[in-house]
Amino acid sequence: MDFLEDLELYNTAMENAYNLITNKISLDDVYIVMEDEAEEIEFPLPFNPFMHEDITNEEIDHVIEHFSNLEQYEKCQELVNCKIPESVT
Repeated sequence: MDFLEDLELYNTAMENAYNLITNKISLDDVYIVMEDEAEEIEFPLPFNPFMHEDITNEEIDHVIEHFSNLEQYEKCQELVNCKIPESVT
């Protein structure tokens, strides 16, 4: 892979993460598409959704930083709204 291919893959992974975090798609939707497609499709993500039950705030922050750098602030706000409130002690 060259730099531009890597950059395209990274942007695709972040867009997929945004859609997954904001519930625009679900992992079930991805599985259904993969089963229906005769060819193998890729669904890159910047994190492993099977590592734990919920996507962590740290993972969401990583995606927010990406879209902030692209000045896509509406997406940033949607992602902030999806963060799990930290308990106040």
